[in-house]
Amino acid sequence: MPKDTARRKPHRGRCPDGSPNPVDVHVGQRLRLRRTLLGLTQEKLGEALGVTFQQVQKYERGSNRIGSSRLFDLSRILDVSVGYFYEDMPESIQARSPRRMNGRMDPLPEPEPDPMSRRETLELVRAYYRIGDPTLRRRVLDLVRAAATRRVDAESAD
Repeated sequence: MPKDTARRKPHRGRCPDGSPNPVDVHVGQRLRLRRTLLGLTQEKLGEALGVTFQQVQKYERGSNRIGSSRLFDLSRILDVSVGYFYEDMPESIQARSPRRMNGRMDPLPEPEPDPMSRRETLELVRAYYRIGDPTLRRRVLDLVRAAATRRVDAESAD
């Protein structure tokens, strides 16, 4: 007798509609951010982990979950704490974890794009850290802060 696929439960850790767990997606985004900031390719990171670059891609998309021992290895390779992967996780993502949803079947809204994952942001951070003179680097930071504050002040005056 064939199994009733319409009633089949989603794979462990996935959302009721079968999409990746939003927490896994967030962890994957943080992995990609750190890897990119360090200038590592997926292939190089895969070699350091002992997995293929395709596996690294799946981790970064959240389609494959990262186990605790693998997360520990990643934290060592990328020189961050394990907690780094969970930092800046919005409450909206925490609330969308299937375990916290308690079987709720509502469609989930799309997450807002993380500005830290934009190529422009990564290029800016890389260029900033290539400035060898600490005084000049500090002045660049002050300039960017002043420009951002000025824009916020101008927007609130409108």
